[in-house]
Amino acid sequence: MKCTRCRKTAHVALPSHHSGFCADCYPLFFTKQVETAIRREKMFTRDDRVLVALSGGKDSLALMLELKLQGYDVTGLHIDLGIPNSSDKARGKVENFCELNGLPLRVFEMAAWGLPIPDVKEHIKRPVCAVCGKMKRHHFNRIAVEEGFDVLATGHNLDDEVARLFANTLRWDTAYLSDQGPVLPASEGFVRKVKPLFRLSEFETANYAFLKGIEIHSDPCPYSGGASFTGHKELWGELEHRSPGQKFQFYQSFLKKGKPAFAQVEKETGAELKPCTECGSPTSAEICSVCRIRAAVRESKAKAE
Repeated sequence: MKCTRCRKTAHVALPSHHSGFCADCYPLFFTKQVETAIRREKMFTRDDRVLVALSGGKDSLALMLELKLQGYDVTGLHIDLGIPNSSDKARGKVENFCELNGLPLRVFEMAAWGLPIPDVKEHIKRPVCAVCGKMKRHHFNRIAVEEGFDVLATGHNLDDEVARLFANTLRWDTAYLSDQGPVLPASEGFVRKVKPLFRLSEFETANYAFLKGIEIHSDPCPYSGGASFTGHKELWGELEHRSPGQKFQFYQSFLKKGKPAFAQVEKETGAELKPCTECGSPTSAEICSVCRIRAAVRESKAKAE
């Protein structure tokens, strides 16, 4: 196969785009996809301060590097979850990456905050992945707001977005369906959230990270076994293999036809938000769910002593 751009031997084949690229041209394809996402969705400008959520995986590190190369004002934020053996490795990859590329980095430690994820798993009788995700989103937004960032960028790729859309559709979860998309506008207490990689698949991001020599944390979370999200990705991976381009078509069709309808429903029925009396974050209750989780863990640990 020949490179679509320069006609040399292609190293990366992209059936969904009916194209392939050599090692030199592939990063240009990746850059164009990110540029298109930012421009068409009006995500941010070079005057904005962008906080990038960094997990240590290929997607978030690839996004951080690409935004830096495009000249954006980016700062990384890593949340150390306090999971033995796993969190230290992830944090190390993030710190080494930012030091190597001269990038500013913030690190927030869940253990120092009094709520490492192992404590959540032990004391909260709910799926740990859901609780962990809720707390990470809480702190990403809180830190972005408190430190005056204009936008929070995450490394969610097309596979992530399609799997999430599929799960929300299976449940007909109108609240999540109304919010899903590459841009969530800022509102009272919430910073603007964007996903510049939404046009790129996991495979495409992995190739960019490899060609750029990015060292990533690839070990799976020790608590993620049996997560339905992984199964949904596998189902869509099989469909994409049989019909290249189906993932992007499904997601784009939702953005054009489905999202507006769900957004209108949620606008009419959504609960009014007010500041949490404990932390000040927006919530529909007196105390936000994250503060309630923190209190429940403290209570459970006190009873166990």
